[in-house]
Amino acid sequence: MLLNVNFEIKSTFIMKDQQDYIQDIAEIRSMMERSSKFLSLSGWAGIMAGIYALAGAYIAYSVFNFNPDEIFYGAERLSSGLTDIIVLGVIVLALALGTAIFLSYRKAVRKGEKIWNAVSKQLLTNMAVPLAAGGILIVALISKGLLGLIAPLTLLFYGISLYNAGRFTYLEVKYLGLVQMGLGMISSYFIEYGLLFWAAGFGVVHIIYGIYIYLRHER
Repeated sequence: MLLNVNFEIKSTFIMKDQQDYIQDIAEIRSMMERSSKFLSLSGWAGIMAGIYALAGAYIAYSVFNFNPDEIFYGAERLSSGLTDIIVLGVIVLALALGTAIFLSYRKAVRKGEKIWNAVSKQLLTNMAVPLAAGGILIVALISKGLLGLIAPLTLLFYGISLYNAGRFTYLEVKYLGLVQMGLGMISSYFIEYGLLFWAAGFGVVHIIYGIYIYLRHER
């Protein structure tokens, strides 16, 4: 009888030690992940960016009649409202970036972390290089009247930047980048549906991604 009691006590201590060991490993893993990845991205930022993009696409199509159906537009066919489209694009981008920065900062403060650190610098650097290259190329294409390539290339270069950034944040960001690249390549073949693909990539896909990130990592 005494042997059985001693055995049960030892078993209890062993199980407790194992549980403590597993918990310690989980905490160490969490600390290593926080130090190597930027985890302050907000799912709501993705949702809002998608809403801004859908609104921008709607305004471009319904208000400014912007829907390139060919790659090349000669000077006589260039829309007089092209400047308005560029301004609209800048506004959508500014709203998306501003919302992402604000929500990420608020999330980082809530978790007691710094938003500007070595990891966030690496993330932004890996995003900035393809975005800058793509931006310069798109400006050159606009100057040459190649408006039909704007939507495919914005999706493609944005997807490349997200794929690069995926090494420093949630893995889902890398998958988001692959989806954007795929939409960009398909859009380059169906030029007449470029604005629709752009709205799908920057709008619908962003909203789905944002909801997923919120439900999995924030709720």
